[in-house]
Amino acid sequence: MDDHDMDTPATTIAPPSATTPGPDADGVTHTTVNGIRTLLAPRSGPVSAGLFFRVGRADETLATSGITHLVEHLALHRHGLGDLHYNGATAATYTHFHATGTPADVVEYLNGVCAALRDLPMDRLETEKEILRTEAAGRGHGPGHGMALWRYGSRTHGLTDYTEAGLHKITEQDVRDWAADRFTAENAVLWITGDTLPEGLDLILPTGGWRPTPEPTSALPATPAYFHGESGGLVLTSVVARSTAAHLLTEILGRELFRALRQKGGYSYTAAADYGPRDTDSATVIAFADALPEKQDAMVGAFVDVLAKVRAGRIDEADLKSVRASALARFDLPELAGARLPAQAMDLLLRHRHLTVAEARAEVEAVTVADLRAAARELWANGLVQVPGRALDWAGLTAAPAHSPDLVTGRRYSSLEDPRVALLVADDGISLTGPGRQTTVRYAACSLMHIYPDGARHLVGNDGFNVTVEPTLYGITAAELAPLDVGVTPSSVIRMPPRDPALIPQPDKRKTTGPVRHGWFTALLWILGIPALLVGGVTALSALFVFRTSDGEIPQDQAQVLLAGIIVSAMLLIPWRICVQRRKQGLS
Repeated sequence: MDDHDMDTPATTIAPPSATTPGPDADGVTHTTVNGIRTLLAPRSGPVSAGLFFRVGRADETLATSGITHLVEHLALHRHGLGDLHYNGATAATYTHFHATGTPADVVEYLNGVCAALRDLPMDRLETEKEILRTEAAGRGHGPGHGMALWRYGSRTHGLTDYTEAGLHKITEQDVRDWAADRFTAENAVLWITGDTLPEGLDLILPTGGWRPTPEPTSALPATPAYFHGESGGLVLTSVVARSTAAHLLTEILGRELFRALRQKGGYSYTAAADYGPRDTDSATVIAFADALPEKQDAMVGAFVDVLAKVRAGRIDEADLKSVRASALARFDLPELAGARLPAQAMDLLLRHRHLTVAEARAEVEAVTVADLRAAARELWANGLVQVPGRALDWAGLTAAPAHSPDLVTGRRYSSLEDPRVALLVADDGISLTGPGRQTTVRYAACSLMHIYPDGARHLVGNDGFNVTVEPTLYGITAAELAPLDVGVTPSSVIRMPPRDPALIPQPDKRKTTGPVRHGWFTALLWILGIPALLVGGVTALSALFVFRTSDGEIPQDQAQVLLAGIIVSAMLLIPWRICVQRRKQGLS
């Protein structure tokens, strides 16, 4: 199928029993079922099928995050228990319903999914929300968790590192609208292992256009970049163009890391690399290595050396020959067409170029060391590294932003526990400042604001930085928080249920200093500064007068008066200067 065919909306065909076009050179039949693009290929054993939709977490906002997963759960609810092996999955750029069983089982499953998508069981809405929260609470995280947040911020692909915060806000109408808009025939691809369509398919879905993958956002001013992580290992992620060369490079990188970090250095137990499509044209590479605390510095150095080696093109021909042979061997699998169906359906869904088996073989055989070197340089140029211990500036990486670049100019509210910490509230944003911290969320770039009945506000900026406003800790009132409520876009606001009183933070009385207001410091500066200037000025004028009238000799009594004036002026100027410095440091 060429690009023109892929851009043409699919048309509704006759019932599934109608004659379909014959298979292509690779044994795959292309057809449509009720407007859904469909791929068929034979495979022995039970029938497997999958229905892809081009919608995932990257299509949501932080304030609506979880809505796609919620639709998936609601669509599967009516299937209940049974012998059919089925499941659903919500990823960053797609949602996939798949099943394996008899032809009748698969037909019943697919028909049921589509019927549910047309009429979701809204009586299950709140129950499924609780199930999703429970699922999230028990979900483990791999070594790359958190990397997407640092790279993309709190939008698009960065949402995969966040909890599904939108569940508190999503309504029945939101769910219906999302399903009708995104779970459409033109935004779907169906694959089934079989020569022909099974009898009885009734896959009626709303009509709508195909949705391209969202344009990725960025929270990184520059790459390659690094940040310090608490994990015991080093994680590198990078975004590269989807290509055979990049795929083979990842295989070689994994081998090099294993060889250098485990077999030779003995620093790591796990040292590996993985490649996976991100969207239509880009892929994500993840490389990871662990180490004990006492070996982390050596492991990091060896990891960087491996990356430098592949960037320089110092790739063993034996490694290239080996990974090429492994890649070519995948094309010799029995029933290859059926085995490739899910990946081919994904490419069709994302509108990524599809290679025939012959074309794919040719690309693998054509990859050179120069191609691998170019892919390695792209991997390094777009890299983001989570590193334990020491910084990586020495390796040519830039520290990823750990603080906001600026603060707002607004009214200051000091922490009741620590006067060095303060909130700054302005008409266009809010900042949290204190020793070692500088965080700002501009209202126009706020992806989420939680509002609690007790007055708390939790804000998340598009760049992933957070500002938490707890009135109990800052002595700030609802009226003084009005700029936040006016400035943040309503679509980014979620009103939360009441919190358990035990969860509302209270100031530690042992640390409480009381709010130090801007006005008190201003008054103190005037009280100290004006007398200091007056005394200093009078002293200076007196000294000048004495010198002009005493022929260079100052009587002892006058000298004592001048010395007293200098001392008094200094005693007033020193605390005045301290107050000024403390104010600059955000202690007021």
